[in-house]
Amino acid sequence: MNAVSSAPAGAATSEVDVVVVGAGFAGLYALHRLRGAGLTVRVFEAGDGVGGVWYWNRYPGARCDVESVDYSYSFSEELQQEWDWTEKYATQPEILAYVNHVADRFDLRRDITFGTRVTEMVLDEAATRWTVRTDSGETVSAQYVITAVGPLSNANIPSIDGLDEFAGPTYHTSSWPHEGVDFTGKRVGVIGTGSSGIQTIPCVAEQASVLHVFQRSANFSVPAGNVPLDEATRRAQKADYAERRRLSFLSGGGSPHQAHPSSALDVSEQERRDAYERRWELGGVLFSKTFPDQLTNLASNDTAREFWEEKVRGVIEDPELAELLIPKDHAIGTKRICTDSNYYQTFNRDNVNLVNLRATPIVSVDATGVNTTAEHYDLDALVLATGFDAMTGSLDKVNIVGRGGQTLKQAWAAGPQTYLGLGSAGFPNFFNLTGPGSVSVLANMVLHSELHVDWVADCIEYVARQGALGIEATGQAVTDWVRECSDRADATLMPTANSWYVGANVPGRPRVFMPFVGGLGVYGQIIAEVAEAGYKGFELVESGR
Repeated sequence: MNAVSSAPAGAATSEVDVVVVGAGFAGLYALHRLRGAGLTVRVFEAGDGVGGVWYWNRYPGARCDVESVDYSYSFSEELQQEWDWTEKYATQPEILAYVNHVADRFDLRRDITFGTRVTEMVLDEAATRWTVRTDSGETVSAQYVITAVGPLSNANIPSIDGLDEFAGPTYHTSSWPHEGVDFTGKRVGVIGTGSSGIQTIPCVAEQASVLHVFQRSANFSVPAGNVPLDEATRRAQKADYAERRRLSFLSGGGSPHQAHPSSALDVSEQERRDAYERRWELGGVLFSKTFPDQLTNLASNDTAREFWEEKVRGVIEDPELAELLIPKDHAIGTKRICTDSNYYQTFNRDNVNLVNLRATPIVSVDATGVNTTAEHYDLDALVLATGFDAMTGSLDKVNIVGRGGQTLKQAWAAGPQTYLGLGSAGFPNFFNLTGPGSVSVLANMVLHSELHVDWVADCIEYVARQGALGIEATGQAVTDWVRECSDRADATLMPTANSWYVGANVPGRPRVFMPFVGGLGVYGQIIAEVAEAGYKGFELVESGR
């Protein structure tokens, strides 16, 4: 469908240089950077405040899996020095407080329209401008549009027969009530054991009279090892920020920690165990990058899995329960390793029951609870920790119409078609940040956002210097980049997992590995070389065509 809606009768169309969709980390920095370059910018944000995923995801236990000192902006030395993180891994409230501080410090709110969704963006081919429409009826004309909607922002609601018939409250982890939820004395069901479920479950278990955890797929999780940050630690971190950031931008995942220089198979058993132990104590997702070949060599990966299993079996009292909680269907790290606080220990509690959906799938929900093929579970409240329609889901909700009336959804029907993850053929002056075709969720999203925004800002300045109307990725460049991303992924173990990296959690989604697996440092070098070569793979739009 290429239908183009019309603005309300008499509605005026305002004009700006750039429209940015989303006021999370990427959108806020885009506003700051582009406004600083003298451009007029409008930001539209569906939420009533800044923060993106950290505005919406307020579920109990929500915490970042990147160290707080690294999960922060690097563009302002003053900001780095003035902000004090209280914990090694920041909680959602602290991250949201940080984002609000940034918005206030740089006076960003005056150019953000909150509580407003962009519903449509249509290319005016003659003018090489975009007509942007919102659910409030506003229409804006912009030379450039930048989507900063985030790869994890569109909730995945499972298709379960009778879900709407449940009489108690139903919560999705991605849209948690701002006032919080008290589960004291209640019978609660949690569907899903991905990252949000793994963080939520221990907190709910402390309140609920009974907690039923409905698990379809077991996941690997590593303890956060979270600790408070004292003043001496913060001073040392701030004094070393320049080197920490340099190493982070050169790394695979956007943090300064370096992998062991040798293969996991080329060191002694003791050296290998010592390396894994250090990463275990560091906590979180970096366990998958202890050795450089963990995600390319199955034998090396097995050494990490065996270490992990030993650790996890050691804290689960029931061996049969441990068998259910230990993944058997994918190599460790091929799905994003979760970060937890006493997740596995929670299943030692008398009030917690694990329901194995592989053996007894959910068939329906009714007014009183969940029905599996084996039994009915009475519930007072239901939590859906079912994650996101990741990478492309939020873009699919916007009618983005490019050349010849083709929508982005049509152009990406067989999987995302991008060049560098930034541009798409047929969609001039359209940039998507931190999505498919880029490092995206495989790296520190804050630093990745800065990398993308700086590149886009420089590109816009380049177009202006050339006196052109715009810039567009060529079809050949898109084809070559999609192939390169695929080839790089196929050289690893990553595509072997049935993960949301390939859209496996969304029925009907094409199975395509969407992120660039080469790492943040390699990716940054590639996009820098493209820019230095006069934006090789892009064509300037000299006039409407």
